[in-house]
Amino acid sequence: MAIIKKMADAAKQDHGEREEGRPIAAVKPAVRSAKRIAGGSPRPPAEGQPSLSVSAPNKQRGRGALSNESGRFESETRYCEDDGWGSTEDLPPLRTQVTQERAKTIITRNDSPDISFDRSINPYRGCEHGCVYCFARPTHAYLGFSPGLDFETRLFAKTNAASLLERELSAPNYRPKTIAIGANTDPYQPIERKEQIMRQILGVLARTNHPVGIVTKSALVLRDLDLLVPMAEKGLVKVALSVTTLDPGLARKMEPRASAPARRLETIRLLAQAGVPTVVMVAPIIPAINDAEIETILTRAHAMGAREAGYVMLRLPLELRDLFTEWLLAHYPDKLRHVLALIRSVRGGKLYDSTFGKRMAGSGPYAWMIGRRFEAAAAKIGLARSRMPLRCDLFSPPARRGEQLQLL
Repeated sequence: MAIIKKMADAAKQDHGEREEGRPIAAVKPAVRSAKRIAGGSPRPPAEGQPSLSVSAPNKQRGRGALSNESGRFESETRYCEDDGWGSTEDLPPLRTQVTQERAKTIITRNDSPDISFDRSINPYRGCEHGCVYCFARPTHAYLGFSPGLDFETRLFAKTNAASLLERELSAPNYRPKTIAIGANTDPYQPIERKEQIMRQILGVLARTNHPVGIVTKSALVLRDLDLLVPMAEKGLVKVALSVTTLDPGLARKMEPRASAPARRLETIRLLAQAGVPTVVMVAPIIPAINDAEIETILTRAHAMGAREAGYVMLRLPLELRDLFTEWLLAHYPDKLRHVLALIRSVRGGKLYDSTFGKRMAGSGPYAWMIGRRFEAAAAKIGLARSRMPLRCDLFSPPARRGEQLQLL
């Protein structure tokens, strides 16, 4: 039976006290409506104290996270706890819920020295791919939802993204630089088939000759070849496919609703064949889980037509630390302590270090070894690490709303 715990209960447990939690029915309706609780999911062990005695949670088919604990901004902390009685029946499958959102702005700016772009677009909040390692999961806490199952089932679609983009591109002081799409959540996640927000955005960028870099795990990007090919001919686009593993079993566990690894490699081949520059991203590299596949992934991707490559070390900010630890406990309990020890070795003894210059590749001997392996493999097969610049000189801003047409 699921039990609701208040933050005060947690404090009392620290002093050896414990009170019986209130049942779900006792929660205020306004709070309860904003959360869903996945039955049978244990509270993950505290950082630094993995426990191998916790029973594996019931799995929600096709979902990456194993629990739905409330975010850090909530007045109540909620999680599931086994009271010893077990579950009388399986939970119904979680359905994806999409909320239409009217965004106020669409181009997000950043000044991070760790990434090659200073602006990006996120058509969606949350991601149905359900990648358990996704560093964007904690952002769902800002919306009052859980970074766990809510992140992959409670989605928000920015339906006015294309019109906002036209407005922002038409600003008199706008100066074109490559816009990254897919740096946070995947623009080609399954709901894009119906919503088609990414296609509308791409249409605006194509009409204005604006450069764009796309990162995705989905073969759905092939749907937009009619837009991508003409842009590629002008030097306006490149597409990066994230290939985390070539093992379909591991992929189903880590990223259950993303395209299968073989399908992603085929997507690289078809994009390259059509003349669209392609990049393979080995991201993230997870110590002792997929690090042995670096050379194989690069070799296979190059054979399919990829000509650039990159990698990112696993990042575990905020709530993601507990979610990933819980996933390890369920799927690789024998590797849990080893994996976490290696992660700490590249993060200065912690599970995450957000310091600029370190957060993407890590530091220390293990991180150094991964970097040299990647560079050696990429150089051997002819994959470039340098980023091919896209053209900005062809940009033609859209006419501002209400602006009088110029006389010929």
